[in-house]
Order: sequence, then C-alpha cells, then structure tokens
Amino acid sequence: MKKWNLSWSKRPVTAAFAGLLIAGAVLSGCGAQSETQPASADPKPGAPSDAEKQPVAVTQVTNWFAQSEHGGNYTALIKGFYKEAGLDMTIQSGGPGISATQIVASGKAQFGMGQADEVLFARENGLPLVAILGTFQKNPQGIMVHKDRNIKSMEQLNGRKVYVGSGVAYWEYMKKAFHLDKVQELKYTGQLANFVNDKESATQVYVTSEPFAMKQEGVEVDVLLNADFGYAPYGNIMYTTESFMKENPEAVKAFVEATVKGWNYYKDHYTEINPFIQEKNPDTPLEKLEYSATALQPLVFEGDAATHGVGYMSMERWETLNKQLADLGLLKSPLDVSKVFTTEFLPKK
Repeated sequence: MKKWNLSWSKRPVTAAFAGLLIAGAVLSGCGAQSETQPASADPKPGAPSDAEKQPVAVTQVTNWFAQSEHGGNYTALIKGFYKEAGLDMTIQSGGPGISATQIVASGKAQFGMGQADEVLFARENGLPLVAILGTFQKNPQGIMVHKDRNIKSMEQLNGRKVYVGSGVAYWEYMKKAFHLDKVQELKYTGQLANFVNDKESATQVYVTSEPFAMKQEGVEVDVLLNADFGYAPYGNIMYTTESFMKENPEAVKAFVEATVKGWNYYKDHYTEINPFIQEKNPDTPLEKLEYSATALQPLVFEGDAATHGVGYMSMERWETLNKQLADLGLLKSPLDVSKVFTTEFLPKK
C-alpha cells in the first residue's frame, strides 16, 4: 500500500485544538516551505507618488503543503496578481505543528487559511481573527466508504469502524444529529491501509484528495460530504486580524481581489499553474494535482459563488455554524458573527 501525502482533512478542527489556540508559545512556522514573489521593479526616478507605489510586504500562511486546494493563491503569486495589486507577497505553507491562527494573531503573518469553525474557536479564545474570503462554498471534508457497501447516509455508519480524529467538530455534529451510538471510533492516523483492508470501515477524507489515492489502488469508493448532511462551514477561508484590517484596509482589499482573480484564472488554466505548485510540494504528482483541480471546481465556483462571485460568505451560513457549535458545547455560547467575517473587500459583481 502506498503512503500518500494527505491534505487538510488530516488536521481537522477539534474541541481540543480550540483550547490550544491560546497556548503561550506562538509557533513561528520554522521548517515550513515558503515562496516569495520577486520584488517589483524600482519606479522611475522622479515619478509622482513614488513612496505610495512601494509594494507592501505581506505573508499568508496556508493550511497544508502546497496543493491544488490553494490554486488561486499560488496563481495570484506566479501570475503577478499580488504584485500588480501592490503587494510583495510571501506564501508560507502549513503542515504538521504549524498553527496559522497563532502565526497571524501574533503578527508574524498578515493572512491565514483555515476552516470557518476554526475562526469561531479562535475568537472565543481571544484571537481577534476576521474571515475575509471563503474559498470553498461547499466544504470538501467528508467520510469515505467502500462503494460496494452502498452506504448513502450517515445513519448507515452505525455498527461500523470509523477512522476519525478525536473531538473533530463535524464528527461530533454527525454523532448527535444521526444518533451514531453504535459506531466504533478508531484514531485517524493519516494512513489508508486499514480502510482498504476492511470493507466495512469508513474514514475521514477530503473529497478532492484521498479518492485519487484509492483510484490508483483500484479501490472503488464513495464519499459522504459533511455539507450534504447538515454541517457546512466554509472551507479554506482566508482571514486576517481586526487590527490589520482596520489599519491596512487597502492592503486587505488588494489581497482579496488578487486572490479571487487568481482563483478565476486557475479555474481554466490549472494545468499551467500546477507545475509551479508541484515545485513547492514535489511529493505530489501532477496527476494528483489535476485530479484535485477538477474535483474542487463545483465546490469553489458553484453555489452562492455562481451568483455572488468566488469567496462569497453569507450571514445565514455563519449564524448556522455558530449555533451548531454552541449546541454541541464546542463554543461556550454563540458569538457575534457580524464581527467574525466580512464581505466588504470582495469584488463587486
């Protein structure tokens, strides 16, 4: 059985993780891969407003190693969209042991990437993060099952082994909503061998990632997307801090607009961009990047994005998630979601 480089579903948001957000030591991202765009050319001597045209140096931290799920961000970098917007951009990739929320909250980076529930947990724990762009309208997180078992609902997981992270927020929701009191929960390790060898089992996954590994192994699977069963946080959202947003609104607007432009370009030109992403994450083959780039299209560009544009977020979705987490006891009480996210920097359609 091959070992595959797995995606963000391996680092799901958990109640325990929420408590760790206020740990005293702020992770510096040491050892993470990063990519910086070339500095813009010096302006012509004597040109008007030279000082105003100097690029603003900013860093964004992703939620995993470089992958197609970050396609719009890397497109904006390699195509110069960030540079054109006046930003001297560095992308620092995430990975095991790297907390984008803490890095951004500490000011060591200006923008971070994560799940919508992660931002709610961060704010409850005193980190004033604000979501400014919601990449995935439909979250790729879900539960993978063997196709020949004809499992079509969460209720059918009762009586089966399920490999899932301890205290995962979406799993806590599923257990309560679908009365999964007969599931045998087993620790998720990031490996798929146990799942492959036991056709009665199920495992947490990203629909844009692990099914590719199974296809390569000749294992037919289905994925029950969490979003189809009532738990639908925005995925791979981009966030910043309240203070940076207040003090640097033009930089935030430039970042959001360039990232959206990047995603719109990546949609039809992912084969052009993927080799660059692979340079940052050589363990991922191009065929895997192409699979993911295709699988993510409806999740990013359909839904509300078809009407309002890439990155759109609604008050209703945030309020629903807020209430769900409070009902589960993962939030002490509902938060004021008007302070949790904003769409003011998104391009107007």
